[in-house]
This record gives sequence, C-alpha cells and structure tokens, in this order.
Amino acid sequence: MKEGERSLNSGIEVGLYTLADIGPDPLTGTRVSAQQRIKDIIAAAKLADEAGFDVFGVGEHHRLDYAVSAPPVILAAIAQVTKRIKVTSATTVLSTADPVRLFEDFATLDLVSGGRAEVIAGRGAFVESFPLFGYDTSDYDELFSEHLELFLELNKHENITWSGRFRPPLRSAEISPRPVQKQLPIWVGVGGTLDSAARAGRLGVPMAIAMLGGDPERFMPLVAAYHSAGIEAGHNFEALKLGVTGHGYVSKTTQQAKDEFYPYYSNYWSYVNRQRGMAFRMTRADYEQMTGPNTALFVGSPQQIAEKILRQYELFGHQRFIAQIDIGGLPFHKVASGIELIAAEIIPVVRKATSK
Repeated sequence: MKEGERSLNSGIEVGLYTLADIGPDPLTGTRVSAQQRIKDIIAAAKLADEAGFDVFGVGEHHRLDYAVSAPPVILAAIAQVTKRIKVTSATTVLSTADPVRLFEDFATLDLVSGGRAEVIAGRGAFVESFPLFGYDTSDYDELFSEHLELFLELNKHENITWSGRFRPPLRSAEISPRPVQKQLPIWVGVGGTLDSAARAGRLGVPMAIAMLGGDPERFMPLVAAYHSAGIEAGHNFEALKLGVTGHGYVSKTTQQAKDEFYPYYSNYWSYVNRQRGMAFRMTRADYEQMTGPNTALFVGSPQQIAEKILRQYELFGHQRFIAQIDIGGLPFHKVASGIELIAAEIIPVVRKATSK
C-alpha cells in the first residue's frame, strides 16, 4: 500500500468540497474578494489534509459571484500544500468544456499531485457557460453525453481517432500528457434524474449524488436505476461506486449548530434563488423542517451528523461522503472549526461503523 493510502476495509471516504461562492456575511455585511476566497479555500484544503480527510473538491462557475472558473488551477495549488488528500473537481461542467483540453488539464494535475487527481463531471446548476463558450442550451443533454463518452475514451487511450457532432474530429491524435494513475478516476455528478443515473451505470463510472435536502430515501430510485443499468451493461457491482454529497455545518450541540448556521444558510439560498430568477426566501420554520433528524441536510452536533451519515450508509452502501461547509458568506474561522470538529468527532465514528 502506497504512503498516504487507506486500507480498503477502513470505512468510507470522507471529504469536503466547495463551490467558492462569494456571498456577503449576513451578520457583518462584509464580502471577501475573489483572491481572499481562493486563499481561504487552499487553507481549508491544507487543514483537511492535515486532519485526515480523504478528498477535497472544487466546483466550477463562470459568474462574478463565484471565485473559481478553473478548478484544475486551484487544485494544482492545493496539491502543492498537501501530501495525501485526493483533489477533485466538484463538478466540472463537461457540457461546455473541450474534453481534450480538460483531460490534458487533469492529467497534468495528476502529475503535479503525484497521482491524486480525480474528476466529477456534471451538467452544472447554471447555464452561463453555454453562451460564454458558444454552445446552445437546446443541446444540453446531447453535449454532455458526447463529451463524457469522448472524455472516457481519452482516459483509456494515448492515441485516438474519433468523430462526433459538437467537436472537430480527431485522427490518430496523441493525447498528452498521460496521468500518473493508469486512468483518472472519473465520477458523474447526478442531481435527481433517473436517466442520468442510468447513463452513469451503463458507462460503469462512479456516481456522486447531490442530496441537498428532503428525506434521503427519495434518492433510492436513483441508486436502483444506477445499479440496474450498470449490471445490465455487464459491469461488476463492486465497480459501481457511489458518493453522497450535501450541505453541512457542525457545532458542539445541535441547537447551537442550527442557530449559528441559519443566517448563512438562508442567505445562501436567498442569493442562489435570486440568481435563478426565483423569489423564495427561507424562513426559520422552513429551516427547522430542513434540518430535521430524517433529512439530508447535515446540520447538528457531531453525534447527529454521524447518525445521518450512517443512516444514509444503511440505505445506499456508498463508498464516499463529501460535504460543503463553507457557504452563505460563512467566515473562514468557522469553516476551520468545522473541519477540526468533523475530523475529531465524526470521521472516527463513521469509519469504524463502515469498515469491513
């Protein structure tokens, strides 16, 4: 076993991810610069690595209210200040990215990080990248399907001939550099559509489910569709890995966590919904319902959050859990405290309960 690797029987992987939103702190009204937000993200990843987390992800947006449009660049910076943590996109908007350029970027990241690079590919929650890079939103699904299939082929072959609808053909093209790993781990991020889950299963790639609220049981059809399609396509069940992602905040007690996080979480959804042209504002009553013990929102004491993770593990048997804990203008010192508390009081419990 290589230095830094965990044994396969040491429980599920636990990680963090960020979308790098630049929201105002609702308590002070201050807003950090994009430069400071990126510095804080790199510092959080370094803390997570030192604390024993398994993976750190960085999302992609092309808007002035988000700090990161180029995850491989930020992940390369993170790789230089960390030793063992895996570095991944969360997610890469594959529909509007050139698969060849993207593969080269992440293969380079794999070289820089010593074989720690991963990709979570998705279609994204916003569509600003379509006009930005000259794509039509009417091709939303077809673009993702074609780009994903090409990306998977690039991962397998250093010389490729290929043709498709949306990109110029490749004729005996050399795809360089090659990663340290035999192949880059490529996950597909899925929101709530059965077709997306089934596609990931047919391709035999790991699937990361965004569970941002409600009862986790409502995602069981997605997992069933993923496994059914994967097995029908001839893939081994063990190869069909699952990841669960979600929002979270931890404090010493559940009530303290809920009280501290409410201004930031309601603030987050206020500006996200405004970005989407929606007027919904989260009341405290809405928030109390969302943070209930049987929901997918991970806000509470270490014990309650561990119980939620393990309840989901009983439902899905997933191999990875990653949480977003830095949203809504939350100041960095609170993010750092959360990292330390998760590492000290949640990860050991979860790993012990899920170890083989």
